[in-house]
Amino acid sequence: MSQKLLIKNARMVNEGQQFDGDLLISGERIAKIATGISADGAEVIDADGMLLMPGMIDDQVHFREPGVTYKGDLATESSAAVAGGITSVMEMPNTKPQTVTIDALRDKYAMAAGRVRTNYSFYLGATNNNIDEIRKLGHDETCGIKVFMGASTGNMLVDDPAVLEQIFRDAPTLIAAHCEDTPTILANEAKYREQYGEEIPMRFHPTIRSEEACWKSSSMAVELARKHDARLHVLHLTTERELALFEAGPVEGKRVTAEACVHHLYFSEADYEKRGSFIKCNPAIKTAGDRAALRAALAEDRLDVIATDHAPHTLEEKSESSYFKAPAGLPLVQHALAMALELVHDEVLTLPQLVHKVCHAPAILFDVAERGYLREGYFADLALVDMLHPHRVEREDVLYKCGWSPLEGDVLRSRVHTTIVNGSVVYQGGKFPRDPNGLRLSFDRG
Repeated sequence: MSQKLLIKNARMVNEGQQFDGDLLISGERIAKIATGISADGAEVIDADGMLLMPGMIDDQVHFREPGVTYKGDLATESSAAVAGGITSVMEMPNTKPQTVTIDALRDKYAMAAGRVRTNYSFYLGATNNNIDEIRKLGHDETCGIKVFMGASTGNMLVDDPAVLEQIFRDAPTLIAAHCEDTPTILANEAKYREQYGEEIPMRFHPTIRSEEACWKSSSMAVELARKHDARLHVLHLTTERELALFEAGPVEGKRVTAEACVHHLYFSEADYEKRGSFIKCNPAIKTAGDRAALRAALAEDRLDVIATDHAPHTLEEKSESSYFKAPAGLPLVQHALAMALELVHDEVLTLPQLVHKVCHAPAILFDVAERGYLREGYFADLALVDMLHPHRVEREDVLYKCGWSPLEGDVLRSRVHTTIVNGSVVYQGGKFPRDPNGLRLSFDRG
């Protein structure tokens, strides 16, 4: 007999609607959504009016495994993710070794089995010389092809125009692009070095990794996508100027899409004075005006998705005060959904709009099979959220292996109460009641 779990008295948000009711889970899947459900032998959770939504699908995380596991790993970071209401992740290829061959991609799936609390898929990374690997990809082998069209490490900066043409022409699945123009960044670094040497104040990060650097790269990516009718998703937009590259409207049917990340919607350049290297990330957090424009673009469906770009570094690394020595990247998954819900509290987005951006739209955009919705027959990946229970982010509560958060001391007005993955409670009240049960994501693609 399948295990049954009944969630009673929830305020459900799904597919543009808000309604009160019950949700019954049988085994891994949602069996029934209605009012007044009864089920003999079912475990019962009384939601008492809390928000019940699909779990967040985060299309951009760096969990650091293999090779950089002193910063984080698949087990630790996925635990933090489910504590934050994230039930599926898509993980990036800039590990050691890099995930730039199909064999490395398969090795990563084998490494994840039985260890990851979220559902998962892994990107294949593009390089200047792996076009044959990209061409061989099957539709269900990866969430997408990650192209660093800006500064990156190792050989993952794709800066050969002929190779970029081949990737956009021949990619068998979605291309996800990090867009910053390296020559522009290097020229800006040289200018500030002349004035400050190696001790460039952190506040200049958004002018070094500038609006122009973002625009040059993202406009090139969109131009290539339209030339070759490629399926392009531009990651972590940061500037108002770039928004003109994207169309407002429903995500369904779009060939070119874009996202904003929670930290670019939350922080602005005014925060560098207090937080310094702890909010250094690429692309950089920019002006309050850019942040306001990103928020407005979400509301008008010009930006399609909210993600994290979770990228942990050790406290020792991030405490480095030197601009060039402090690494870029923030740990975010544990608080990402609560951060996104601040947009609802601030009346930037409605609850249905927010759920669309973090659940439905990623499922549509990546063709995720049977997840991302409260639908009978779909996998039961759910987050139960208390919208009326503020909490202060404290270091001692941080679950990342790196042990810190850029939000320390901030109060978020919502908190995740319970997270369910594949029908099982995987996080509740600060505890993880069962072993990891995350599954590899499947995709409905031709």
